[in-house]
Amino acid sequence: MAVTAEDFGPTIALDGARKARGNLTQNRIRWMVLALVLGFGLVGGRLVQLGMVVPDSTIEGQARDVITATRPPILDRNGLEMAVDIRVPSLFAEPRRIIDVEEAVRKLRTVLPDLDETWLRNRLTGEQGFVWVQRELSPAIQDQVMRLGIPGIDFITESKRFYPGMTEASHILGATNIDNQGIAGIEKHMDGENVALLQDLGLARGNALAPVDLSVDMRVQHIMHEQLLDAMTRYQAIAAAGVMMDIYTGEIIALASLPDFNPNEPATALVKDSFNRITSGIFEPGSIFKTVTMAGALDSGLVRITDQFDARFGIRFGRFTIDDFHGKHRILSLPEVYKYSSNIGTIRVMQAMGKDAFRAFLTTVGFDQRVPFELPEMRLPTVPKELSEVGAATASFGHGLSVSPLHMVTAYAAFVNGGNYIAPTLYKRDVAEAEALYRRVLQPSTSESIRYLMRLNALEGSGSQMNKEALGYRVGGKTGTAEKVVDGRYSSSKVTNFFASAFPLDNPRYAMVIMVDEPKAESVTTGTTAGWNAGMVTGRIVQRVAPMLGIAPDFSEILDRNLVPPALR
Repeated sequence: MAVTAEDFGPTIALDGARKARGNLTQNRIRWMVLALVLGFGLVGGRLVQLGMVVPDSTIEGQARDVITATRPPILDRNGLEMAVDIRVPSLFAEPRRIIDVEEAVRKLRTVLPDLDETWLRNRLTGEQGFVWVQRELSPAIQDQVMRLGIPGIDFITESKRFYPGMTEASHILGATNIDNQGIAGIEKHMDGENVALLQDLGLARGNALAPVDLSVDMRVQHIMHEQLLDAMTRYQAIAAAGVMMDIYTGEIIALASLPDFNPNEPATALVKDSFNRITSGIFEPGSIFKTVTMAGALDSGLVRITDQFDARFGIRFGRFTIDDFHGKHRILSLPEVYKYSSNIGTIRVMQAMGKDAFRAFLTTVGFDQRVPFELPEMRLPTVPKELSEVGAATASFGHGLSVSPLHMVTAYAAFVNGGNYIAPTLYKRDVAEAEALYRRVLQPSTSESIRYLMRLNALEGSGSQMNKEALGYRVGGKTGTAEKVVDGRYSSSKVTNFFASAFPLDNPRYAMVIMVDEPKAESVTTGTTAGWNAGMVTGRIVQRVAPMLGIAPDFSEILDRNLVPPALR
């Protein structure tokens, strides 16, 4: 039987369809493989690209370690916290991760309405890695922002400085900026020592930094600050300041200057005249400088405590005559010159010493250089390198030169501690450490004479009002009423008043200088000279702080008699 082509027709058709389907399947597989290869290629390329990108770990140029760095706590000499770090949230954005900028702006302003809309929109737009939106927020605000659920918005925890004492020790502590870096006071000094370095190295995190112990006693600081505030009101003064120092160690126990500021709000430091008058203010010291003249003259050996000086007439220099404020116009003994604060007698004392020797003594006590001290807010005193006859005369009673109250308290400390100059410090220092730094400026016998003169002035001279306020704590010191220069002339109505003191003078331990600027009379029965204001502030402070410092009152006259030099008994 013959085989015809018709017999195979359907079979050929079936084979062609199967082959066509097979080809289609193969093509699909090829496309799938190609798609997978392309997909993996894109993913791989992206991964390579991402791997080559340097991650941005900073926020507007600041490393995270620096942002989160802490500062060491600052404690007073009794362990009371004066400055601590607290943790606060700060809001930042990653603009390149924000999907809808307009929506983010609208939502954020519902919680932070003070943010300027245009400013915020610009902040959130672009390809920047991290930008600040607002720093140092409260936890409540942080919670509200987190509830908004905006992609690309997050928080970082920063350290913020907090000062529990508010204004009380502001001029000691200074302040920090928003980056927790010291910008004034001991905070700035600490950065210069080692805190800034530790922060840069990322070692200042958490509670790793040891506390910094200051010499300040916050109990005494509180009393001094309170009494200076009272003086501002009581005497309608434009400013008041005070400093107390341990005469053997140089430790500053208290230091305050008003007007002051709240270091928790550094912008308040911009208040007019809120500078630190104790360290960066220089003033004509007035008659508290007579103690310097007496110390130098007695120590020279050319003047004795038993000497007498002619104060019957004013001293003439060319067209000018220098006279006494309340002149006795008679021969005065040296203690009387001091007690009556005689300008004439003090000039005679200086002249007996010699003006060149007097000028050299000013250098010995450090009056022509900055006091070595931790606070950066310091000014150079203005003391002429050479003194003319009239320049030496006026300088002997505290005119024609300007020094800081810190200079004066440091000098007074040396005058009553046996004659050893010790630089003041805000850090704790024991007597043994201090003794290694002593520089002798007076003989011990001269120091004893100065103690006697200071106590004499409290009992019988211009310090008597102070002595009444001090209630038996045996304070001694010298008043200083310095007329201000107004329009090139000394003004009798505008004065800067000082009282420089030490206590207890039978066994001295502390020196103090109080300043009241442009005081008014408290009542019609009082005056504006230093004894009525700076002196009385001193007495009130001593009566409050002496018990805290372990000093007992004693009205026994034998203590004062023991201060009288043998030559005068």
